[in-house]
Amino acid sequence: MIAARQLLTALSSALVISAATCTVAMAQKAYDAGASDTEIRIGNIMPYSGPASAYGVIGRTEAAYFKMLNEQGGINGRKVTFISYDDGYSPAKTVEQARKLVESDNVLLIFNSLGTSTNAAIRKYMNEKQVPQLFVASGSSKWNDPKDYPWTMGWQPSYQDEARVYAKYIMKHKPDAKVGVLYQNDDFGKDYLKGLKAAFADKAVMIVAEEAYETSEPTIDNRIVKLKASGADTLISITTPKFAAQAIKKAAEIAWTPLQILTDVSASVGGVMQPAGFENSQGVLSAAYLKDAADPQWDKDPGMQKFLSFLRTHYPEGNRFDGATVFGYAAAQTMAKVLEMCGDDLTHANVMKQAASLKDFAPDTLLPGITINTSPTDFAPIKQLQLMRFKGEKWELFGDIMSASLGH
Repeated sequence: MIAARQLLTALSSALVISAATCTVAMAQKAYDAGASDTEIRIGNIMPYSGPASAYGVIGRTEAAYFKMLNEQGGINGRKVTFISYDDGYSPAKTVEQARKLVESDNVLLIFNSLGTSTNAAIRKYMNEKQVPQLFVASGSSKWNDPKDYPWTMGWQPSYQDEARVYAKYIMKHKPDAKVGVLYQNDDFGKDYLKGLKAAFADKAVMIVAEEAYETSEPTIDNRIVKLKASGADTLISITTPKFAAQAIKKAAEIAWTPLQILTDVSASVGGVMQPAGFENSQGVLSAAYLKDAADPQWDKDPGMQKFLSFLRTHYPEGNRFDGATVFGYAAAQTMAKVLEMCGDDLTHANVMKQAASLKDFAPDTLLPGITINTSPTDFAPIKQLQLMRFKGEKWELFGDIMSASLGH
């Protein structure tokens, strides 16, 4: 009888230990909507149509990257389901697509959706839902606001900081410049213009003309004519690819030869400089944080070799000369790194925690010396740039790596 009682006690203890072990094992895995033992669902919104459709390449590159990861076994054994919708670069449509991704598709997060005004339209919604709006594909400074918007984080250098780098260059190398500014009449253009004016400060008189255009305009030719007439000898083009190419081409047509500075988001060789005409693009200045796959100096670079291998084997239709392809690859690589860091805790909160814990991460296509760093109080992953000048059929880097916050 005593032996039987002891056996029951032993069995009971074993069951308790077993149950506790199972509970601990289960506690090690935590999921919110969009994640499971086998899958991670990622949402994305891109302008596959409309005035900014050149950027659709980013979404297509990211889709190919996650497909490659899946073929290699996924992330921590989980396959990535990448759901990307078109918003035509229309904020109202972005809101519609974000709701669909969060409420119908049950994604874990929305990643690298493109545009300033479009992402601004969904920021409040994403934060109210407490669903990560990660690595926004826009350089607006508003994405670095962890206090008020803890669920939204940028990725690329901010437009205001990039503008300060150009202003500093102008003040040093062309102190008597008369600056004409062509800018997109939305949050993207205005944020950039704000950075320029802040950098010029009491020298704001250097800006002699401003021309704002709408993305619905078929051409900005008349705006280039007006800027030439203003007497400007320096043109800062705060434009998306279609209009950037038009501006370079029109300036050449009317024999206007200002110092041209082009925002990094439109510095694509294949997407802008080639359509504008290489002969028209000589001497244009910009800044970079990504390697240019058209530049032979990177041919033996290990990171570039991985990127080119990805294009050959998983994205043969991808254009190595399009900066948007290089951008999409690096952004997807950053997203994969964060999900890998999450381990088995794929909750909204842990995704943001890991995204805010990146230290000296260097995607394959970032320029040497530029790394990604974040913290709970710093939601601006990339803060460095290097100036470059267009020569022949490619960009040539010059000068040192500059902190994008230089001139604050």
